[in-house]
Amino acid sequence: MTTTSTRPRLGLLLDVDGPIASPVSRTIAIPSIVEDLVALAAEGVPVVFNTGRSDAFIREQVVGPLLAGGLAAGGRVHAICEKGAVWFTIGPQFDGGVGEIHVAEDLALPTDFADEMRELVRDRFADLVFFDETKRAMVSIEQRVDVPNATYLERQPAFDALAMDALVRRGLGVRRLADVRPDADGEVPWRIDPTIISTDIEATRSGKDMGAERALEMLREDGELPSAWRTVGDSRSDYAMADWLHANGHEVSHVDVRPDDGVPETPYPVLTAPDGVIHDAAGARFLAEWRGQAD
Repeated sequence: MTTTSTRPRLGLLLDVDGPIASPVSRTIAIPSIVEDLVALAAEGVPVVFNTGRSDAFIREQVVGPLLAGGLAAGGRVHAICEKGAVWFTIGPQFDGGVGEIHVAEDLALPTDFADEMRELVRDRFADLVFFDETKRAMVSIEQRVDVPNATYLERQPAFDALAMDALVRRGLGVRRLADVRPDADGEVPWRIDPTIISTDIEATRSGKDMGAERALEMLREDGELPSAWRTVGDSRSDYAMADWLHANGHEVSHVDVRPDDGVPETPYPVLTAPDGVIHDAAGARFLAEWRGQAD
């Protein structure tokens, strides 16, 4: 892999749903987001998507638009999917824009559990959600785009309780807290993490902090680490990206594009968009600002 000796002024670690893709359409709905990401990558700014989404989703909804928008070879663009369980490099030099896909098999849920969740969706929740067949390690159940979000959120706890029962029935340690970390002896290996449009069942070792660690491992292979970081997300669990970077000695500011959950006390700056702008509209504002700083 080609490496660069120039230290970038900035590195971007980006959640996808919310800051980049619209949580309504699940697509990049604001054209300037693609334009600015392509321009920042061309400048040499590392761009790493750190998401719970699958590699298939990123290939279709992110890689495709980036290639169509003129993403050049040689940029430092990577994707960490399924909260650290799947990772690959993005660029036009690869077939379909996607390099070799790596999977942490030790973070994968048992196949029989995934099969039961698929049947549960089919038999009791098909009018509300779909089973994400593209996930390689975690199990994800996502709100249908034709269902109002309020309807989904009202019924989401019922599904989550049945998923919890299925894990407990198998003797698998599980908790339903988005920020729980594994015990020192690994007694709680699985977590149920409800989001505003989905429920993810995943290994507790996975998370946005693991994604951040994985991102730096990839970037060390293709050049210098940036002088400063901007992490971007729309939920409290996304703060783990900045937490990990700060704890490991990196300068970082976190952008919260949906601060309605409340902005926690942090040892690093937290940025929000003015005038109540949220989600991808806020993401677009910050990308344009960071691109402009190079002019």
